[in-house]
Amino acid sequence: MSEAPVMADRVEIADILEGLHTGKAVEVRGWVYRSRSSGGIAFVLVRDSSGVVQVTFDKDELGDRSFLEVEQAGIETSIIAKGGVVEEGRAPGGYEIKGNSMEVVGPSRNFPIGRDISDEFLLDVRHLWIRSQKMTSIFKVRSTVFGTIHDYFRSCGFYEVQPPIITPAGSEGGATLFEVDYFGKKLFLTQSWQLYAESMVMGLERIYTIAPSFRAEKSRTTRHLTEYWHAEMEMAWEGMETIIGHGEALISQVCQAVAERNARELESLGRDVDYIGGIEPPFPRITYEEALERLRSEGMELEWGKDIRTLEEKALAKSFDKPIIVTHYPKESQAFYKMTDPEDPDLVLAFDFIAPEIGGELIGGSEREADLETLKANLLRQGEDLEAYDWYLDTRRYGSVQHSGFGMGVDRLVQWICLLDHVRDTIPFPRTLTRHKP
Repeated sequence: MSEAPVMADRVEIADILEGLHTGKAVEVRGWVYRSRSSGGIAFVLVRDSSGVVQVTFDKDELGDRSFLEVEQAGIETSIIAKGGVVEEGRAPGGYEIKGNSMEVVGPSRNFPIGRDISDEFLLDVRHLWIRSQKMTSIFKVRSTVFGTIHDYFRSCGFYEVQPPIITPAGSEGGATLFEVDYFGKKLFLTQSWQLYAESMVMGLERIYTIAPSFRAEKSRTTRHLTEYWHAEMEMAWEGMETIIGHGEALISQVCQAVAERNARELESLGRDVDYIGGIEPPFPRITYEEALERLRSEGMELEWGKDIRTLEEKALAKSFDKPIIVTHYPKESQAFYKMTDPEDPDLVLAFDFIAPEIGGELIGGSEREADLETLKANLLRQGEDLEAYDWYLDTRRYGSVQHSGFGMGVDRLVQWICLLDHVRDTIPFPRTLTRHKP
């Protein structure tokens, strides 16, 4: 097609929708989102990473051949469109471009995603579905969440460190470990940076990481992935209360950042921006024992010592509009490194943050057992081989101090903020019990 008769500046669609280019000649580069033609006028909705705008083309102005090219541009055809921006109340977003030229960069015919398609099919074509407005809105929120986590910890004087992904032993239990053949030796994909953090914290004192973790859990729930992203922190010289305070402040700062930077995306997902922006400490707090009492009042019996499961978490969450903190769990159900409660040897100084509305653990943390002999006894009681943990036990042999930390499932945090039915929609290419491609 012929070039535009006037110079056009390349702009983002979002800026057009903000009214920043009204009356100006512009160039947009994007993909055909939808199109139709009627009475010699073609209406092409064009999307870029920032939004969607309507571009109209007049057959009399373009000529038959150029207009036919516009009409034949299928969904997801990549194009460069030029024209003048005008206000138009009937157009999506209230603005449109009066197009005077369109160049097809990459054709697209018979795009496979249409209406009334199954969730499984969308997972099969995930590499295409991630272009959708819903998914890009989620990923923009996700980007803000990750960036704010970094901002929070760095502003609090934490150092970012990177733990290994391939490990000789697990931190949360052998049943959920992925094995790796490492040159003939049996090693594992990491469940958590936990053991390495306890070593590094004795040097740097305040550390954090954002890294992938892997759990071979045969779970089909809406909150489980086999590969997920972990934001973890560890502090020397601090106990459980300090760590809980960081968890509250971190979630609050993330929510406020998303409300400020991603209001449009939250609204497109049907989320109340003011609600997300209003999440502030303190969060409601109950003990494990109090949680059992609340569940009994709801007609849900849970044996003392058992983990609080998805159904119970949802039952607890429905009474609160902020994340709820559950503390002081039974020792028998917890990992070996968690500190015994000095006031009750049957409990540990551990806690979980449970998401409101949807349930699900957002954060799990604890004070760590600092005594060498107690830690050995805990490992033996859980059937672990002390030799596999010998390097880790050095952290208690040589200058052990009080230390604490937590791990936050970043994908679950995004799930709650965006109020999504399934955690798999928070990540571009999810890995679950039955899904490992594309």
